[in-house]
Amino acid sequence: MGEHVLPGDPPLTVALRRSDRARRITLRVSHRDGRVTLTLPRRTPETEALAFLQAREAWVRGHLEQVAPARPVRLGGSLPYLGREIALRPGPVRRATLDGDTLLLPDDAARAPARIMAFLKDRARDRLSAAVDRHAAALGRPVRRLSLRDTRSRWGSCSARGDIMLSWRLVMAPPEIGDYVAAHEVAHLAEMNHSAAFWAVCARLYPDHRAARDWLRTRGDSLQRIEFSVPAPAPTPAETLA
Repeated sequence: MGEHVLPGDPPLTVALRRSDRARRITLRVSHRDGRVTLTLPRRTPETEALAFLQAREAWVRGHLEQVAPARPVRLGGSLPYLGREIALRPGPVRRATLDGDTLLLPDDAARAPARIMAFLKDRARDRLSAAVDRHAAALGRPVRRLSLRDTRSRWGSCSARGDIMLSWRLVMAPPEIGDYVAAHEVAHLAEMNHSAAFWAVCARLYPDHRAARDWLRTRGDSLQRIEFSVPAPAPTPAETLA
């Protein structure tokens, strides 16, 4: 649908979207990047949704104040990997190479974030595919396809056809967290819901699921705030005057 700018200090840009599945108007503030989304049912007038937004402006601004700043990935910094902090250092290597608690990278600051992301995705695929295969074998249900994505609102999903999607960012969490999410999505192969029957299957595959869910609820946002993009260079004086 586009965007709406809510006047104020500062003005707030709100993404508007319609959904056939929505039953009521909803507002969401992303703890990952502060993005504000106003979702309305297909037949709801836009004027009604904007009035809803205006009435809850204080709520939106209050939540935005709680959003922590992004944590950029850079050569010389650090990031979590399997639940521990690893240093990101230049070294005599051609590709990202893990050496103890240090990830060695070619001495190229501009390409470092992309190289680090590729390293994490590669390790995530190895670990998460192994976890999915293990839990699927224990359940006796086949997985049609596994894909890794960078999702904002959920750590994984399972379709009725047996396709499982997991967030590659899980490789930054302690190993048991990714293992739990893999078990959770595999459990949906048997129960496509969150009923008591589903949680019984989940507990059979991963008994300590409550602790893992608590970790994601309280600390998962910290993984979502890690930023792998390279900031654009500042304009030169000549470009500023043009």
